[in-house]
Amino acid sequence: MKKTVLTFGLIGGAVMAVMMFATLPFVDRIGFDKGFIIGYTTMILAFMMVFFGIRSYRENIGQGHISFGRAFAVGILITLIACVCYVVAWEILYFNFMPDFLDKYSAYVIEKARASGASQQAIDAQVQQMKSFKAMYANPLINAAVTFTEPFPVGLLVTLISAAILRKKMKREATL
Repeated sequence: MKKTVLTFGLIGGAVMAVMMFATLPFVDRIGFDKGFIIGYTTMILAFMMVFFGIRSYRENIGQGHISFGRAFAVGILITLIACVCYVVAWEILYFNFMPDFLDKYSAYVIEKARASGASQQAIDAQVQQMKSFKAMYANPLINAAVTFTEPFPVGLLVTLISAAILRKKMKREATL
């Protein structure tokens, strides 16, 4: 199981990391809204490795059979590895190449609030929230924990669906 999980988890993580490094530096040109769409689409594509990893495990190790529990275990381990790769890529990118990311994102959020017609009180609250978020994000551990919560729900959902689709019980031999 270790080889399957590592192989497919690292492939999924590499897909997310490469796309992050390829697109995030251009978020000014792409826009944050489109950036979110690109990011989550990439996550879904990367987490397709969960499906293929479970199927590979079922066919190669399970001899064509796998329970939902074992499929879920394989899938969630692949998800965890891919998410860790995503977090490592973000930490490298954020702290070394894009330390002003939150300033740009804060300006975007505040401008979006203004454009939506929010009251000055609501805008001031948004400014305070973004300041506290920036202070939290300066701590690498909190930064990593928050970043982990971005792809994990997507991976969990793909794992549940894949485990349900790919489960295949062994047929019992009829006794006479």
